Amino acid sequence: MIKITFYRKESSMHRVRATLWGSLVFIFLMISVGSSPILADEKGERAGKRFFDQAQQGHRGMGSEAPWISIMLRHRDQLNLTGEQVATLEQMRSGFEQQVAPTQEDLRKAENEIARLLQENTVDLARVRAKIEEAGKLRAEFRYLRIETLEKGKAVLTAEQRDKLNNLTSSSHGRFQRPQGETS
Repeated sequence: MIKITFYRKESSMHRVRATLWGSLVFIFLMISVGSSPILADEKGERAGKRFFDQAQQGHRGMGSEAPWISIMLRHRDQLNLTGEQVATLEQMRSGFEQQVAPTQEDLRKAENEIARLLQENTVDLARVRAKIEEAGKLRAEFRYLRIETLEKGKAVLTAEQRDKLNNLTSSSHGRFQRPQGETS
């Protein structure tokens, strides 16, 4: 009877450990896939611009955190943006890319450290937790910087341009439509 109880505890402990490990690996893979455009720039394009544009693909609903600056620039003709507005928006996007690069690098390092900690024979759960919390703070910082930049970008537009932008992004049941002839 004691062996059965011990076996159940051991089995339960293994399941908890396996679930924790699996969850962390999944999170790491999702972040790795999500940040790969920043880390590897195959076509020689600015990596941050590619990240910014690819982030749009995951924000079809056009909520408050949608990549408005890229959308504004993509639709500069429909919005009748002035040269000054285009330059300002491009500057904002470039500044954002430079501003978040260290945060993205720190996040990548934290996720790599989590993966390394999980490879050890005896996982130090306290250290894993600390690294997960560190990664969470970095994600929060990135999100805040993104929202801050997007709000500044929207402020560049006139009220009429913001209305046009809302109409463009709400077409086709809330899904963003690329201008005709434009490819990915």
